[in-house]
Amino acid sequence: MRLSKFLAEAGVASRRQAEKLIASGRVKVNGSKVLKQGYKIDPGSDKVELDGKIVFIQDKKVYLLLNKPPGYISSVVDSWGRPTVIDLVEDIKERIYPVGRLDFDTEGLLLLSNDGDFANLMTHPRYKIKKKYEAWVEGDVKTAALKLLAEGVVLDDGLTAPARVHVLKRQEGKTLLELEIHEGRKRQVKRMCSAVGHELISLKRTAFSFLTLEGVPLGKYRHLSLEEVERLKRIAGGGT
Repeated sequence: MRLSKFLAEAGVASRRQAEKLIASGRVKVNGSKVLKQGYKIDPGSDKVELDGKIVFIQDKKVYLLLNKPPGYISSVVDSWGRPTVIDLVEDIKERIYPVGRLDFDTEGLLLLSNDGDFANLMTHPRYKIKKKYEAWVEGDVKTAALKLLAEGVVLDDGLTAPARVHVLKRQEGKTLLELEIHEGRKRQVKRMCSAVGHELISLKRTAFSFLTLEGVPLGKYRHLSLEEVERLKRIAGGGT
C-alpha cells in the first residue's frame, strides 16, 4: 500500500494532504524518514510514525455532514490557534478530517471522514461532484454578468467550467445568487463573482451533490447513512 494512502486510511489527512506531510519530512517508516512519493509499505508489519506518534488504520469508518459556521478553519489543527471544524465534533472518538474545505469566513455543508478513498472520490477534480452555494454580492447583478458566470470566466488559474447560476433575491445595493459548480479551486466563487464586477459579501454552501443542510442546525452535524455514502460513491463513478 502506498504510504499516502495508508495515512489517509488512518484518518490523518486526505491523500493529497498526506503527500504534503511526507514531502515535509514529518513521516517515518520503521524509524527512517521518508520523503519519496509513491513509497510503499506493508501495513501489517511496517511501523509508521507522524511527528513521532505511531499511526494505525482505524477499523470503523466515519462519515459526517457538518453545518459549518463562519469563523472556523477547515483543518484538523491550525498553527495560528484559530478554532477548527474538529472543535465542533469533539465527541467523535475516531480521527477524522475535512473532506475538501470551506474558507474561514464561509459557512455551510462540509463533509468529514476518516476514509481516504471516499475523500479522494469526493474532492478529486475528475469526479466533478456538484456543489451549490448561496452568495450575497455587492451591486445589482445584471443579465450580462449572469451569462458570463454561466459560460465560464477567466481567472488567474484559467477558465472556469460553466456554472448554473440564477438570482434568488435582490435588495438595495446587493444581490443573492445561487451558483452550482463542480470545480473546487481556492476561493473560486469569490473570485468568479469579483471577475464579473461583484465583490462577495458572504458565502454559504447549501448542497453537496444530493446532500443538503436540512435538519442540521448551524454548528451541528449528523452521520451519513450507508445508503448516502454508497450513492455518493456511485455518483463519483459516473452514476446517478
